[in-house]
Amino acid sequence: MGFSRLAEITAPAARIGLGLAAVGRPAYITLGRDRDLPAERTVEAMRRRSEELLDTAYAHGVRYLDAARSYGRAEEFLADWLAGHPDARDVVVGSKWGYTYVADWSLDATTHEVKDHSAAAFERQRGLTDALLGDRLDLYQIHSLTPDSPALTDRALHERLAALAAEGVTIGVSTSGPRQADAIRAALTVETGGVPLFRTVQTTFNLLEPSAGSALAEARAAGRSVIVKEAVANGLLAVPEAAPPALRQVAEETGATPDAVALAAVLHRPWADVVLSGAATTAQLRSNLAAATLRLNERQLTLLDGLAQGPEEYWRHRAELPWA
Repeated sequence: MGFSRLAEITAPAARIGLGLAAVGRPAYITLGRDRDLPAERTVEAMRRRSEELLDTAYAHGVRYLDAARSYGRAEEFLADWLAGHPDARDVVVGSKWGYTYVADWSLDATTHEVKDHSAAAFERQRGLTDALLGDRLDLYQIHSLTPDSPALTDRALHERLAALAAEGVTIGVSTSGPRQADAIRAALTVETGGVPLFRTVQTTFNLLEPSAGSALAEARAAGRSVIVKEAVANGLLAVPEAAPPALRQVAEETGATPDAVALAAVLHRPWADVVLSGAATTAQLRSNLAAATLRLNERQLTLLDGLAQGPEEYWRHRAELPWA
């Protein structure tokens, strides 16, 4: 049943997933990492932090867990947690292929990940994912699809992905960049044997970067599941001192934190099935989870909509964020 198992879970927290991008490797582009993570980010320290987050997420009703080959040791950490929690059979596990982590656990690496959407890269990374997650993998996504990706037209790759789908693994895409809407619409047209290949779409969407909204609505109307990533814009909408005035205003009105408001604003979109938390601490995760039951009124949602930037501006700024 793959990713569709998540639809059976109706608890509010099940609409929030836990992404492991921030804790599977020592460096990432989220703001505040010097404050949020141990000074010595050893493998074991990051493993412990991942386990703490997974424990907290599961205890609070989160049931979608998201990793990737390029998130350092995230798949390994997740696999170890699953092995230590054999009764947690109700979690839905997703990962991604298409980027290779090359930083060798260094904070100062010049390059942290390398993109390759070829069929050969899929075969290589699929073997690595299978060795760790095995039959616990429910969703396998192409990582950061863009309109120029060869993965959109490579028929040999499509056949390989379709064979994996026939084994019960849902096949999806994640997107990034200022042309996410184009990538989503292109992915919706890909078929194998007359059947749509990509059943889920994971996209960056937040109050600053909502440009893919109409394409995500189209994807949902076409029967695809929608996962939202980077809903707090790599910390720009989570750190109180960095939050825009309108976001701080709504947070004060609701008695919630800015991150919860930012997540709730996305959860209010009728096409959003799951919104990921990228928390690096259990306190952040608990704060994020408050979004599951936070209701915003139309005036507040309209006020927050005014925070939108142009996609080119947003992605230019994101590209300038340091790996820390």
